[in-house]
Amino acid sequence: MIHATIRMKMPVQKVREAVEILRSVAERTRVQPGCISCRIYHESEEENVIMLDELWRTREEHERHLRSSEYRNVLLVVEMAHEKPEIKFSEYSDSTGVETIEKARSHEG
Repeated sequence: MIHATIRMKMPVQKVREAVEILRSVAERTRVQPGCISCRIYHESEEENVIMLDELWRTREEHERHLRSSEYRNVLLVVEMAHEKPEIKFSEYSDSTGVETIEKARSHEG
C-alpha cells in the first residue's frame, strides 16, 4: 500500500479555493481503481493549513494517479501554497488494526 500526504499552508485568501479544488479531485479520485481512500483535512488549529491524505493499493495504481490529468489540479493547489508543502509517500507491506492494540494490552505486566 502507498500512503500519500501533502500538507500545505495556504494564503488565507486562497484557502476556500484550494479546498474546493481538492474536494473535487478527491471525489473523482475515490472511484479510481486502486484508491482505498482520499480525504481532505482542514486543520482547526491553523485555519490556513490543508492536508490531502490518500491511500492506494499498489505503487503502480498510485503512479498512474500521479500521471493523470486530475493530479494536475493537486499540483495547482501545491503551487498556491504560502510555504513549501510537506509531501510524503510511504510504502507499507502490511497493515493491522485494533488487533495490535488487543495483543499488546493482553501482555501487560
